Amino acid sequence: MARVQPRFICQACGAEHRKWTGRCDACGAWNSISEESPTAPLAAGVRTRAKGHALALEGLKDSGSGAPTKAPERRLTGINELDRVLGGGLVPASAVLVAGDPGIGKSTILLQACAALAAKGERTLYISGEEATDQLRMRATRTGLDGTDVKLAAATSIADIVATVESFDAREAPVLIVIDSIQTMHVDGLDAAPGTVSQVRAAAQVLIGLAKRRRIAVIMVGHVTKEGQIAGPRVLEHMVDTVLYFEGERGHQFRILRAVKNRFGATDEIGVFEMSDKGLGEVANPSAMFLGRGGGDDDATGGPVPGAAVFAGIEGTRPMLVEIQALVAPSTLAAPRRAVVGWDAARLAMIIAVLDARCGLALSGHDVYLSVAGGLRVSEPAADLAVAAALVSSLADQAAPAGTLFFGEIGLSGELRPVGGREGRLKEAAKLGFEAAIIPPEVGGRKSRAPAGMRLIELRRLAELLPLFDLDSVRRGPGTARRARRTEETEG
Repeated sequence: MARVQPRFICQACGAEHRKWTGRCDACGAWNSISEESPTAPLAAGVRTRAKGHALALEGLKDSGSGAPTKAPERRLTGINELDRVLGGGLVPASAVLVAGDPGIGKSTILLQACAALAAKGERTLYISGEEATDQLRMRATRTGLDGTDVKLAAATSIADIVATVESFDAREAPVLIVIDSIQTMHVDGLDAAPGTVSQVRAAAQVLIGLAKRRRIAVIMVGHVTKEGQIAGPRVLEHMVDTVLYFEGERGHQFRILRAVKNRFGATDEIGVFEMSDKGLGEVANPSAMFLGRGGGDDDATGGPVPGAAVFAGIEGTRPMLVEIQALVAPSTLAAPRRAVVGWDAARLAMIIAVLDARCGLALSGHDVYLSVAGGLRVSEPAADLAVAAALVSSLADQAAPAGTLFFGEIGLSGELRPVGGREGRLKEAAKLGFEAAIIPPEVGGRKSRAPAGMRLIELRRLAELLPLFDLDSVRRGPGTARRARRTEETEG
C-alpha cells in the first residue's frame, strides 16, 4: 500500500505546500502553515461513484415538465433591517455567512432573528460551539427573548448536527439553523483541528448540502482576522450564497450590517442597528441619526460650525446623509499629519493636492484631520466635494451655507464629475429639510429637476466652490477670521 504523504496547508489562504516553511509563498503570512492529513472523500460527505448517470436538464422558463417555475417564497425574519440586507427575507435552501469583529453583535442579532421567527410559529434551531445553552439563555433573558420557543443546542460535531436535523420530518423541520461559529465545527474522520482550512471547508460543504437537500436556510457565523478578513479558506465565501459583514466602532453605538455578496439581492446593501443593553435595535431613519444635530450644521449655541459639510451618499439602494468633519491646523512638523477616520486616506491626499494646485490653497503646511461622523465608513468617490467643502470651511474658519448638502466627484484637473443616484440623494435631503444642494451638472448639460423647496447650485470646477467662503481669510491662513471676531468683541 502506498504511503500517504502529509500535506502542509496555510491557515490564512489555504495554499498547499510540499513541506513546512515559516512563510507562505502565496499570501506572505508568517507561521501560518500546519500539517494536515489528506482529506478522505467520505469525511467530507462525498461519495464516489464508478460511473455517472445522465442528468435531467431544465430550462430557464420551466422546470422540465412544462409548468412555469415559481420563485421561492422568502421568509421575513421580522427584523426589517436584516430583511433589507438579505434582499427581502430568507430564501429557503440558502447558505449565509455572517462575519465581524468579536463583540460586534453577530450572535445577538441572529438570536433575535431566531426569536422573531419563533414568535410567528416557525421552528428555529440555534447551535453554538462556543457557549453552553445556559449561557445562551442568560443572553436571551438580558435581551428580553426568553419567552420565545427557540431550540438551543451546544455541539461541535457536524455528524451530530446533520443527524439531529434529519430526524425531523418535513412538517417539523426548522426553517432556520444558526451555526455559531463555523470555525468551531469539526467533521469526524478528518485528522485536523477545528478551524483549520480542511475542517472549515469540509464542515461548510456538509452544511450547505444539508441546506439544499432539506430546503432549510442556514446561517453560519465566521470569525475574522486582525486584518478584518474572514478567517479560514477564501473558498468559503465562494461556497455560500450570501456574505454579510458586521461593521462598527466600539466607541459608537451604531452597527452596520453590509452585504458584500448576495445571489438573491443587491450587494452593498446595508442595515443600520443601534446597540443597547437590550440588544440590537433597528434604526428606521439612519440619515437623521448620523447627522446628529438635525441639519448637521448647528452647534450647541445655535450658530454654524466651521469644518462640517453634509454629504448625500448611497449605500446599496438606500440614500443616506452623513456629516463630514474636517480640522485644518498649522503644523510644526516637517511632514504634516494626515489622520482619517471613515474614509480613504489616499483619496484625501489627492483632494488636498487638487486644492493646492488648482485652487491656490496652501494646505501642504497644515495638519489635516478628517472624520465621518457616527462611525460610518464612506467609500464612494461622490464624497469628494463634501470633503473639499469641509476642508475649505475649516481653513477659512467659516461654516458652509446652512441647510446645504454636497456631493460630486473631483478630477485631478479640478473638474467636478456627476455621480449616479442623484434623484434619490436629493429626495432624501429634501425629506430632512435641506434647502440647497451643491452638485456637478448632469452629463450632456441637462438641467436637473430639484425637489420642491430645494435649490440646486451646479458647479463645473472645484475653484467655483471658494466664493462660498471668505477668500481673504483663506489666503491669510486659518484662524484669521476667529481672531478678528475676538478683537471686535474685545474692543466692543
